[in-house]
Parts: sequence; C-alpha cells; structure tokens
Amino acid sequence: MCRDALFCDGTSSYVIPPEPAEGQMIRLRFRTARNNVSTVLLVADSGIYQMERVLTRGVFDYYEIHWKLGTEAFSYYFEIHCDDEVCYYNRTGVSDDIKPHYSFRIVPGFSTPNWAKGAVMYQIFVDRFYNGNPENDVKDREYIYIGEPVRKVEDWNEMPHAMDVRRFYGGDLQGVMEKLDYLQDLGVEVIYFNPLFVSPSNHKYDIQDYDYIDPHFGIFIQDGEQALPEGAEDNTQAELYKKRVGDLENLEASNELFIRLVEEIHRRGMRVILDGVFNHCGSFNKWMDRERIYESRDGYEKGAFISKDSPYRSFFYFHNNEDSAWPYNTSYDGWWGNDTLPKLNYEDSRKLEDYIMEIGRKWVSPPYNVDGWRLDVAADLGHTNEYNHAFWKRFRKEIKSARPDALILAEHYGDPADWLQGDEWDSIMNYDAFMEPLTWFLTGMEKHSDEFRPDLLGNADYFVNTMNHFMSCMQTSSLQTAMNELSNHDHSRFLTRTNQVVGRLGGMDHRAAEEGVIPAVMAEAVAVQMTWVGAPTVYYGDEAGVCGFTDPDSRRPYPWGKEKKRMIDFHREMIRIHKTERPLRTGSLRMLYWEKDVLAYGRFVGDEQVVVILNNSESLREVTVPVWMAEVPVTGRMKRLIYSYEDDFTTKKDEYIIHNGEIVVNMGRHSVLVAKTKRTEG
Repeated sequence: MCRDALFCDGTSSYVIPPEPAEGQMIRLRFRTARNNVSTVLLVADSGIYQMERVLTRGVFDYYEIHWKLGTEAFSYYFEIHCDDEVCYYNRTGVSDDIKPHYSFRIVPGFSTPNWAKGAVMYQIFVDRFYNGNPENDVKDREYIYIGEPVRKVEDWNEMPHAMDVRRFYGGDLQGVMEKLDYLQDLGVEVIYFNPLFVSPSNHKYDIQDYDYIDPHFGIFIQDGEQALPEGAEDNTQAELYKKRVGDLENLEASNELFIRLVEEIHRRGMRVILDGVFNHCGSFNKWMDRERIYESRDGYEKGAFISKDSPYRSFFYFHNNEDSAWPYNTSYDGWWGNDTLPKLNYEDSRKLEDYIMEIGRKWVSPPYNVDGWRLDVAADLGHTNEYNHAFWKRFRKEIKSARPDALILAEHYGDPADWLQGDEWDSIMNYDAFMEPLTWFLTGMEKHSDEFRPDLLGNADYFVNTMNHFMSCMQTSSLQTAMNELSNHDHSRFLTRTNQVVGRLGGMDHRAAEEGVIPAVMAEAVAVQMTWVGAPTVYYGDEAGVCGFTDPDSRRPYPWGKEKKRMIDFHREMIRIHKTERPLRTGSLRMLYWEKDVLAYGRFVGDEQVVVILNNSESLREVTVPVWMAEVPVTGRMKRLIYSYEDDFTTKKDEYIIHNGEIVVNMGRHSVLVAKTKRTEG
C-alpha cells in the first residue's frame, strides 16, 4: 500500500459541502493511490460502511460515501485495506492503531464567517501606531495610575521603559484613519484593535467604561481644566481626567469618530475586530470606582467600592461583606490577585451578564457595525468551567443574532477543543498550532524570549508532530479563521527571537533585542505565516523591522520614516501571493518532506497547487520534494512565485522541472521558496 498517497481533511474537496446544516446530505471523500487499495471503509459510531471509488484523476483514486447528518456532532475515521495490510486514517494522518481522539468531526450547523477564512489581519496597539491628533494626548500628571502620575512621551522614537504602563505616546484613531492608505497598500483585509474603550492604562485591558471609546483615542473638548496639583496622592483632584472620561460630550464625540473610522474602513473593503475584555475590568471602572472618578459626578450611580448600596455591588465578589467595610471596601476579588483588575462576578449577577451581552451586541450592531470580537483570557471568565461554557454559549447566540457573520475569536493557550464544539467560539489566537511550533523550529526560542532550546531549533519532527496534534483539536472552519501571529503585544517580537538572546527589558538593554537579528529567518517565518492554514495576522511594525523583548518592549512605537523598507516590500509581496493564490485561503495542507532544518509542504484545491520549501540552516541544501503528494502532476513544471534568501528576495521568473512527481531545488542559507504548478496553455 502506498501510504504517502492516502489523504483526507475537512476542506471543501473532501467534505461536500464543508459546513453542512443539520439534517443535510453530504459527501465524504477519501484519496488513495491509483489502483492501489482494495477497500476503503468509513468507521462511525453507528457502524462500518464501505466507500465507493467514484473518480480517478492523475495518480489518485477518490472514494466517496453519501451521509445524512442529524443534529448531533458526527465523528468518523477511515480504515484502508490492501491485501493483508490494514491501516487507519484520522486528523493526524496514517496510523497503525485506532485513535478515537483524532477522529474527524463535523458539527452540523457550525460555520465560521467566509470573510475571515484566510483573511489577512493587522493588529494595532493604538497608543504606539500613529498620533493623528495631538489635542487628545494624555497630559503629564493628568491622573495617578498604580501609584504615580501618568506621563506623556514627547519623543515618538523613545523606547519603552521597564515600567511602561503609565507612559503614553499619543497614538489614536485619527492616526489610524490617516494611515489607512498604507494599510490598504500593504494588503490588509482586517484590522484587529487592542482595547479601545475608556481605560487608564496605555494597553487598556483594565476597562473603565465599556460603552465608550476612550477620548484619549478619540475626541477631547477642553475647557481649561487642570492636571493634578503637585503633591496629590490620589485621583480625587484629577479634574481634567474626570471631565475627559466622564462628560458625555467627550464620550459621545469619541464614539462618533469611531463610527466614521469603521465606515471608512468598510468603504475600503476591510473589516474591524474589537478586543473584548470581559473576564475582569479595571479598578477605575464606573461600576467599582476605586479611584473615585465618578463618586461626585452627576449622572453616575455610586460604585461598589464606594457604597454598600451600589447597584453594581453584585458585579464583584467582596470577601468582607459587613456593612462596616464600606465606604471604600478594598476586599474585592482581583484577577490573579491584582486589585487593579477586579474580576467580574457573573455567577452572582444576572444583571452583569445581561449588561455584557448588551455590550457584545451593541458594538457589532448599527451604528458601530464592527465585524467581530477577540476575547481576552476567555477561558478564565467565571469561577467554574460549567459557568464559563454557559456564558460563551449565550454570548455566541447573542452576537450571531445581532450579526450572523460576526467573528468570535478567543485568546487561548493549550487545547481549545472544549470551546470549539460549534456552539461557543469560532476560533482562537493560534499559539499552540502556529506561533510556538514555528518559533521553536526557526529560532529555538520561547515566545517571550525567556528560554533558548537548541534541541528544538530546526527540529522538524517536533514541528510536524506538534502542529499535527494541536491542529487536530480544531475543526477545519476554526483552523481557517485562526489568528496566526508571529508576534503580538504579550510576547517578544519575532525578529528579536532570531538573535537567540534570552532576556527581558530591565535586565537587558533595548539594543540587546536588536543586535544580531537575522532578517532572512524573519522572511522564512513570514512566508510560512502567509501560506499556512489560517488568518495571517501581522502585529503592527513587524513588517517594518521592529524589534523588542516581551511586553512592554514589544510595544515600541511604529518607526515612521525609519522603516526597513525591504521588509515591508517582502510582506506586501507575500500578502499579495496569499490573496491571489486560491489554495492559500481554504485549500488542503499536506506535509511533503522534512528533515533537520528543512520543511516542505503543499497547499492545494481543485487543479491549483502551491508548494513551500524552506531551509533554515547555515549551509546550502539540495532538496528533493515529492510534490505529487500535494496533487501536483507527476510531469510538468512549477514556476517560482517568490524566493527569499540570506540577503534579499526575488520574484524573478524561474521554473522547476517535475520528474516522476518530484522537484529538485537548491536552497540557499536561510531561504524560502514559494512555487505553483504551471498550467499548460490552450
């Protein structure tokens, strides 16, 4: 039996239709070598069923079976016979054993938005992207945050500090508006914003008011209010801040600016995803009001920190519920013990749950019309797993009822399968089935730059096995919309990881994150990012060569006027290839060849095939790749789309002869090749 020919997945070539409804009749397809096996069986909970050979194309036979779905999830795998030889095929490929955990799975009625499948996303940490309106900037000493006054950074090119959370560069929504031409030219299809709602920190994961865009990002109508007086030890005298974040005039004007921004993004054919931080809020939040921002302001109820009679008291868990603990009850439960991040107490407050559901619906509905939510620490929400799943089930129903094509994408580490059963999240930020395995393979570094593992550098077996395992945890629709990042706001910049320096800001200087980086390895990573299954997501500035250790150093300002232009060119070209070549959106993926420092894989759908080969070693390599396994014809030619090497990249035309289903390529040091099958004209 030719085991290399055996193939199946959940794409539209093998599950027809790929996102079926309840009760729908579907066709399941399986591929073998031509005239090579005697029997293909579909094995399901209800029994074993023989499949029929329905098509021969090239060197392959295709077997099919019709199956009527019910309302419940349908699991299956394949059993293949050839004379006395028997093997099985599941989500991870060929196996000599039955492995139910890796069975294929179809959930009738589950689908993810078509616009998000393979979409090119761009993550913007707004304060560090571009300052389009200096009038709304944070003022020095505007308020106190975590014990000290906030500071406006005057020099845009200044590097972050080790304690950076109260330092503001002034990036805002007007700045995003002014750079939309740049993003559109780059090829961006979706903008994912780190939190935009009223919050006291520069990262804004400590939400103060979920109903409004922060006027520091939006509009601030000033009328002479002053910053904190010298010697002030708390925010009771922070009149400038209180006015900025408490007056409806500023809040509503900021929301109006956001509406105009979304309209312009949509006009250009792009989408918008907001960051939803619903596990916890901030100590500044109007429901808690530990900082006493709202205590004396008209139009606001008393916060739970202020009064035992607050309508928001049930929103939080107080360890001391004696009446004498108020006013100013500090005994509330904080996320991971952080009193600046009060954990939301959903189990004891249906009112809170209803409010957050309303917030979820509000921002995906007119007039805001955002296209989806990224959910912060989503698996942590609530106090029990049972409640967590109940919350997200309701959240999905609420959001999809307001906007059926909204994307629900969660931050998650580890196996996400429990939340990807079709009734909670659409997909995840893809750490375990993308960022981590690729980082280990190409750099040997942990994603925070906290550890170097030489045993994982170039370890192709580890890469393939890890990818196989974690990709099998997700249905195909979730994989196709998974956010595939190389860097983001919580981890070191990928370009920094290429220098294999272990460290963090504080213990290390900024320059240590920049010295010895290898742009050619970054190019390898970008090529994989743009050709792997999922939604390739560029963290602002990665395309411009920004370096940085983990948070806060990874939040450096975008280097306008100092960009690495050739790296931007490479990103633009890889994005163009991703958007142009049909297999790279929703096609099948097949590993073709791997050994120490070398990977080769194919993406294919219909009669179109793309092959990616990379050499991550310090030496030249001749690589023979069995492209026939990706349904490339056994004779003919492949043409080069792009080749990146040690010093540069090229899109100059070149061709590779296919002989007996293989191509032989010479790969330079730290190089990557993307090629496609050349079709005969006429």
